[in-house]
Order: sequence, then C-alpha cells, then structure tokens
Amino acid sequence: MSRAVSLHQVSKSYTPGVRVVQRLSLDIGPGEFLVLLGPSGCGKSTVLRMIAGLEEPTEGEVRLDGEYANHLAPAERDMAMVFQNYALYPTMSSRANIGFPLRIEDPGRDPGPRVEATARMLGIADLLDRFPHQLSGGERQRVAMGRAIARHPSAFLMDEPLANLDAKLRNHLRAEIARLTRDLDVTTVYVTHDQAEAMSLGDRVAVLRGGVLQQLGSPREVYALPENVFVAAFIGTPRINLLRGVVLAPLDGAMSIGLGRQALVLPEPLSADHSLLRVQQGREVIVGLRSEAVRLARPARARPGEVAISGLVEHVEFQGHEVLVHLDTGSQPAFVPELEAPRPMPRAAGRRRREGRVFDRLRGRAAGALRAGPVVVLEHPGDAGPGRSAGPPSGEGRLPGDLIVRTTPDHALRQGMQVPLLVDLAHLFVFDHDGVRISPAPARLPNLEG
Repeated sequence: MSRAVSLHQVSKSYTPGVRVVQRLSLDIGPGEFLVLLGPSGCGKSTVLRMIAGLEEPTEGEVRLDGEYANHLAPAERDMAMVFQNYALYPTMSSRANIGFPLRIEDPGRDPGPRVEATARMLGIADLLDRFPHQLSGGERQRVAMGRAIARHPSAFLMDEPLANLDAKLRNHLRAEIARLTRDLDVTTVYVTHDQAEAMSLGDRVAVLRGGVLQQLGSPREVYALPENVFVAAFIGTPRINLLRGVVLAPLDGAMSIGLGRQALVLPEPLSADHSLLRVQQGREVIVGLRSEAVRLARPARARPGEVAISGLVEHVEFQGHEVLVHLDTGSQPAFVPELEAPRPMPRAAGRRRREGRVFDRLRGRAAGALRAGPVVVLEHPGDAGPGRSAGPPSGEGRLPGDLIVRTTPDHALRQGMQVPLLVDLAHLFVFDHDGVRISPAPARLPNLEG
C-alpha cells in the first residue's frame, strides 16, 4: 500500500546556528512521484534521510499517513532506499542481495519466488548468480533497485541512483524507473541535481536552494512560471538568458525595457502583465528569455507580440538537430551566485593556524552558502556599477555573448555576422532586484494601494 508522507516546518542543524534544511513543509500523496531538485549541498539528501528515519529533525514533524513519525526507527517506517553507490554486499550474489531484506523480515519464509519475480521485472534474471564485482554499473543499480522492490514497501526513497552511470545508460534506466514506479503505484521521493531527470520523472518537482524550498509544482509549472531567478536559471537547457535591464515608462511615449545598447519596446495596448511593470519605472530589473523565445528573422516577418533587436554572432554550437547561437546584443548578463560562482581556492596549509581552525572556517563557509535570503543577482563583489558586467571576474566561467538562441541547422551563420532577432514578449520573464518574478504576475499580487 502506498503511503502519504508529510513534512511540517522541518529543520535540520548539525552545527548550532547553521541550518542545512530550513522550515520545510511538503505533502506527498500516496503513489506520487516527487523529485527533490537542487545543486550540491542544498539539503536534498538530508531531507530524504529524515523521511527514512536515518536523521532526526532538529525541529518540525515528519508524518506518515497523518501519524507523527519522528520517533519511528527506519525499520518501522516500511520504506526502501536506493543509494547512489549501490550499497551491495560484495560477498553475496545478486540473488542473495535482493533476498537479504526478505530473510531479515521473515526468516522462515523462502524469498525465492519474490526474488525471481523482481528479477524478471528488471530484466536481470540471468544475473542472479553473479557477484557485484562481475556486474556493470547499470546491472549493479538494477540489483540495488531489485532489493528495494522485492520488499513491496510503502515508499521508495532514491538518492541520486543514476549519478554514477554513463549518459546512455542513465537515460535507459530513467525510463525504467518511470515505468516501474508507475506500474507499482508506490510513493517515490527521488533526489537529483540533474534537472533533465527531474523534468522527465516527477509528478511534481520541489526546487531547493540553501535548505529552503524555492518552488513546488509540476515540471511544466516550474519551467513555464519560475517563481524566482534561481529556479529559472536552474531549470532548462540551455540555461535561460538573464539580462540586466531598466524599465522606461515615459508619460508621452511607449513603455520599454532598456537592455544596454538596445531596448524591448512593449506594444500598445499593454497587457495586464506588462502594465504591472510601470511601478518599476527607472529601476533595474532582470529580464529572462529562454532560447526558444528568440528567433532569427527580419523585422518584416514579426508576428503579433514580437519585437525586433539584433545581435552579433560570437559562437555557433552545432548540436545535430539544432544550433545554439551565442550572440552579443550589447546587454549586461545578470549573475546567479550559487550556479556560477567559482569554487574558493584552497588555502595554503601554513596559513591555517593564523586563520583559525579548519572546522570554524568550514562552518563559516557553510553559513554563507546556506543563506536563505533573497536571490540577489545584480550586486556582487567587484561590481563597479551598472556599466560593469555582473559576471565572474575577467569573464572566467562564462560562455561567449550575452544571449543564446536556439535555431535550425539550415541557417548559414559565422562569427562576426550581424543578425536580426525577433523576441516573443509572450515568453518574457521580468524579475525584480531581489530576483522575484514580477511578470508574468505572481499568483498573489502585492497591495499597490497601501
């Protein structure tokens, strides 16, 4: 039977004053496939381990089928966990690995029939007498999944189970996981930092940043209506174009968003979403454009809702079925620190004593990394003002250009070519200075009358 899992205001601290998970509330329905998505160190695995009972919440409640479960040991929760590193017993055959939890649960019962049925389901019936060192990575992961499936648990907990596999095998097993969980109708909580896995597997996706839930919704919702810059930048390939802009709303002219040397002129009459931008007059905002929101075409071919700009080709990526064109439009790209900041350089060993204990320095670094404040992307160390690019120093770690456009391979493009572009304003995102989406309008509009 599938199980409902609820987290209510759950927090976890390993060090006083540093929360790796902060007041997280989630309701996972019976049979639902929920993906916990976020970059490394955001608290995904900690959440999974608290659901499994391997970690105890510092604050808040874990509820299973509505019943308080903080005190329950892992064995009492009727859940099965699949780990990233397979966690197979090296001295046991595949048959023994799959059947081991069944022998523990009921020593007097023969696990053979259930092991055989599980192996057939996973396509590993001919591997049951092999040992882990005789199996490939994909075969080991199937055995690990078989050990979980054979128990007939009320919930599956999967901690990046495909991270150690090559791309082709990862895609194949991803489809198998989707099929198996759908056929078994078992509640599944799946942890990953791979947004392609999240989008293709989950009924819903919970995006985490610094231990704080940023957005919860269907894959389509988090892609089409990201609530902030972090979600917009983390989900989607290639990454969304984020440009620094200024809202210009003169009383006697058309409203526009200035993007450095060019501007997006908003057509009259203004849509409801674009009308909300008028209160941002003169303020710096962040413009988000996915690569499919811009196309290569002359202004004469503009459709309703499209506006013309131009760009200089800096780089062309041939992908076979499509081409990614990197363009310079004279705009300044915005900066998402968690996704683009370079790793800190390791300090010399001789300097450690002068700078305090290693533990203290790591704790301080963690406190900064897990900050749950606004997604500030316009200001960072070394930013000398609006004329400076909001990126890593000296352009390190950045792709060429400020705008990436997806197009077909039949365009003859070369570096240095000036090309006309049409921007579809129906797919325009605008975020405020703190990175919160203001257009399209949030679900709850601010009170502008007070």
